[in-house]
Amino acid sequence: MTDPTESARRELLVTINADPTSREALQRRFGQVFDTQSLQEHFDVLGFMAPFVMVRHKESGKRGTLTFQHSPRLYFDFQAD
Repeated sequence: MTDPTESARRELLVTINADPTSREALQRRFGQVFDTQSLQEHFDVLGFMAPFVMVRHKESGKRGTLTFQHSPRLYFDFQAD
């Protein structure tokens, strides 16, 4: 199976993780930021395609994606479908 987004996702993954951003800087740029525990409190995880995670917001039921960086593992920039 061919994934037409794979090369773009791989490039973004390298860029994001080459210089991980602090939680505070991510919050200034994207608003709410989640660590793994708070991600699990607010969202059901539907799937991963690094650097994105597909989620469903538990309270609103909205589906969408979050971007994540590996270390520190932080999830940010929720985009509803």
